Amino acid sequence: MKSTMKIHLLLLCGLSCVLFAGCYTLKGISIDPRVNTFSISIFETTANNAPPTIGVDFTELLKDKMRSETRLKLRSDSIDVQFSGKIVDFRVVPVAPKPGELVELNQLVVVVQVSAENLTDNPEIKWPKEKSFSHFAEFSSQTDLLSVQDQLLQQTIYPQLLEDIFNYFFNDW
Repeated sequence: MKSTMKIHLLLLCGLSCVLFAGCYTLKGISIDPRVNTFSISIFETTANNAPPTIGVDFTELLKDKMRSETRLKLRSDSIDVQFSGKIVDFRVVPVAPKPGELVELNQLVVVVQVSAENLTDNPEIKWPKEKSFSHFAEFSSQTDLLSVQDQLLQQTIYPQLLEDIFNYFFNDW
């Protein structure tokens, strides 16, 4: 009798783990088990002076992050959630000097607006609708932006923007 009870308890625990594996991950994100697919439209660039490929580059990085850190499948049809966005600002801002001092640092600032739309037939599935995210990286005012732009984007700005977007949409179910 005791061994039968232990077997049933182990089976129940195992079944519970399997059922909840689709909802939760060790990264702290949770995705409704009824959501299985996503799509991301290429980000439009409305920011002046932005590199011409910034929208495509950022879209591909966001796709890669979602594919590698969620169980969702990237699809072009039968989509549960559609993401879209815009690069709305790309500018260099001098860091405020103290009176009598020259500006020694500039900041490259990038602002991205992202939205998500629930395309399932289930109104119970709630997604955050839209949010703007911004991040910056500092560089010497003596340095030409074009010589450090790719490095600032790839090593500082993109990773932080991607993490902020991911956390907003996947940690707030």
